[in-house]
Amino acid sequence: MWMVMRESVTMGLPMSTVPAVTPATPFDQQEVGPMVNVALFVRLEAKPGKEAEVESFLRGGLSLVEAEPATTTWYGIRLGPSTFGIFDTFPDDAGRQAHLSGAVAKALMENAPGLLAEEPSIQMVDVLAAKLPGS
Repeated sequence: MWMVMRESVTMGLPMSTVPAVTPATPFDQQEVGPMVNVALFVRLEAKPGKEAEVESFLRGGLSLVEAEPATTTWYGIRLGPSTFGIFDTFPDDAGRQAHLSGAVAKALMENAPGLLAEEPSIQMVDVLAAKLPGS
């Protein structure tokens, strides 16, 4: 069973120091291109000796996620010697849920027991601000 947590991203700043932002109107969204409103942050801890395989899995995941039209951005990342992650963004919760039911999630679930020291930690987050290509 995967653990899913919902948090707001503040980049570690106390909420009192995060400036208030007025949400974009539909007109603004059309001008700047696709919006990202929600995201996933998945933390992965590789089993000892499986770090290269987890890295390879993440590199291969890119080709799977390219077929997902509602996934705006997707990153396979390394956080430390044996700690990896996935960060991806979506315009809405429907896109995020479609991704959670997609090929990368399925492959991760199938490969997790052999590659990971613990179950993936999946955090559902809200995107407060983003700089996207073309915006």
